[in-house]
Amino acid sequence: MGEIEGRVEGHRDGHGFVVPDAGEPTIYLAPQEMRSVLHRDRVRVRIQRYDRKGRPEGRVLDILERRKSPIIGRLLHESGQWVVAPEDRRYGQDILIPKNAIASAAVGQVVSVELTEPPSLHSQPVGRVAEVLGEIDDAGMEIEIAVRKYEVPHRFSPETLAQAAALPERIRPADRKQRIDLSDVPLVTIDGEDARDFDDAVYCEPFKRGRGKTLFEGWRLLVAIADVSHYVKPGEPIDEDAYERATSVYFPRRVIPMLPEKLSNGLCSLNPEVERLAMVCDMLVGQDGSVDAYQFYPAVICSHARLTYTEVAAMLANTRGPEAHKRADLVPHLVHLHEVYRALLKQRAVRGAVDFDTTETQIVCDANGRIEKIVPRTRNDAHRLIEEAMLAANVCAADFIAQGEHPSLYRVHEGPTPEKRLALQSYLKALGLGLHISDEPRPAEMQAISQAVQGRVDAQQIQTMLLRSMQQAIYTATNAGHFGLAYEAYTHFTSPIRRYPDLLVHRVIKALLGGRRYHLALSAKTRVPEVRRGGKVQQRSAKPLSQELTAWEAAGAHCSANERRADEASRDVESWLKCRYMREHLGEEFSGTVSAATSFGLFVTLDALYVEGLVHITELGGEYYRFDEARQELRGERTGVRYAIGTRVRVQVSRVDLDGRRIDFRMVREGEGDKLLARGRPERGERAERAERPASAVEELAAVREADRSVKAVARERKAESAKRSRKPGARKTAPRARR
Repeated sequence: MGEIEGRVEGHRDGHGFVVPDAGEPTIYLAPQEMRSVLHRDRVRVRIQRYDRKGRPEGRVLDILERRKSPIIGRLLHESGQWVVAPEDRRYGQDILIPKNAIASAAVGQVVSVELTEPPSLHSQPVGRVAEVLGEIDDAGMEIEIAVRKYEVPHRFSPETLAQAAALPERIRPADRKQRIDLSDVPLVTIDGEDARDFDDAVYCEPFKRGRGKTLFEGWRLLVAIADVSHYVKPGEPIDEDAYERATSVYFPRRVIPMLPEKLSNGLCSLNPEVERLAMVCDMLVGQDGSVDAYQFYPAVICSHARLTYTEVAAMLANTRGPEAHKRADLVPHLVHLHEVYRALLKQRAVRGAVDFDTTETQIVCDANGRIEKIVPRTRNDAHRLIEEAMLAANVCAADFIAQGEHPSLYRVHEGPTPEKRLALQSYLKALGLGLHISDEPRPAEMQAISQAVQGRVDAQQIQTMLLRSMQQAIYTATNAGHFGLAYEAYTHFTSPIRRYPDLLVHRVIKALLGGRRYHLALSAKTRVPEVRRGGKVQQRSAKPLSQELTAWEAAGAHCSANERRADEASRDVESWLKCRYMREHLGEEFSGTVSAATSFGLFVTLDALYVEGLVHITELGGEYYRFDEARQELRGERTGVRYAIGTRVRVQVSRVDLDGRRIDFRMVREGEGDKLLARGRPERGERAERAERPASAVEELAAVREADRSVKAVARERKAESAKRSRKPGARKTAPRARR
């Protein structure tokens, strides 16, 4: 059988997978094969056999590249030896630390480890403590862990800091040259209450042009975007660090910015009542919402007010209310913005853009960085108004670049893959509702289905399946349109303070305005994107690319990969905080909704807390449940009970695994919760391992708190897991990884 090269993806249960570079199916690695490799190593493997489902199982022939990044974990002292238990369970092995290599770390502290000896079939990896991060309970420790775990650059180079310090505090006379002065135009910023950097400011006024049949009647919409490219030049230290980061990373109560604070919160931020440099997209929008004309130009602006979404929504709801009275001079302009927004909505409907009704949440933390509450983030007309204005400016930017035939980065979102399309078609057919999509799906079809099921009890389930059928959006030099927004060409122009692709788009637009071309030079910090398990690198173009387009494609892949990295780091921190939060609710019962059904159980989102956890299939009762892939539901063979997305359930918080970022629920029937607490023993038909847990939810809460105080308890738990794995060297657990 052939030899294949790829990257190792470890699994917390001891086995692993190889994700081939060429995008072929993943290859299973047994626990014994994982002893000589670590998560994220690059290897060459040979396929040894196929299981009964046709999935390949491999043997490691050669280790091509060891992952050089530090490993984060807790320092433990076991049987006279110092070891670090990796925080990321996918590494699968503890790291031995010689006594003279623990630096100043103490037992139980979180440390960063550099490997000095890789693992082999007969020995564990050996390392040294490179950095002591602190105690696991320190405020913000979850963020310190995440930025290192996902290799998020979080320190600017000395050269960058020096360059930022040398920048002026305000714009200089030389900066005004060849710019249009719009400082008297009452542009305003509209953002969330907790926003610190302001990328965009907007203004709108009614507009008429021509006479008789040639009369144009509509609005003039100005979208002014911070001119970051004026200060951040290609090849300079700030640019190098910004490119490496590619995006700002947002955590609860903390941001890892793409640019130094002097730029992101100061010189580039469109703060109120100070002059700033901007790139302006000046548009004429017709009554039907179409953009009839646009132009780009550099300008000097002065934001007349820093408004919040809540304030603007209140003013629009009551133009004579107290909020409107405070900003009486701005109310007419806000009304015009609302008018152009409603017109742009008409065009969205004409295009058939997809607009699903989803609930976003916001984590509210206390002074110590712990979750105080999780609340739904309510979208109002002010949010939608800004969103439509930004979409219009982004479309104009893409059109301007395409008309100029200049290479750049587009924001591409393609429709469902053939596999996802077939799965969605089977699902809709199984519902028997007469809803279907064609073999060449269009956004309007998705939107029509979404609107057709409004008011149904399974509307959430259907919308979730539609959403999951779509691909992730990426940055690429090859324009393939934006499926979800139903645009033929789309790019990102409106957030250069926090997204590097937007900064590149600004440079291209400036070059076109000056009759020049912008030549992209790749940085040495370009990351080769890792192929995620189950995915593959898509070839954006069938024909060979020029050297220039190849550079743009590499930049797009780099920015896309770092965008995913930022998302993963943010989700990891949120999961950690939610697990910590749910420890205070062990044993409590909540109502919830099934958010996903899998072959191994149900994911349930709690109504009151907006936290998701797993009800394992063994907790559903004393019968056999079969997973119906077409309907995306679990069905009991004896009773016919069905659990699908959107099903209402009652659950009890039974276990919280902080290290694994996992919350376990158990299903509660009417009156059962009180009996469980009173009885304190597992029910008949439940797995034997239930008996190994504390006798009741109250006792489990005490046990968890005790384990938190005792590092020895943590060590014993890990030792038991290691022994369990060694007793079953050939065990295979191939349950699919859940979509969290």
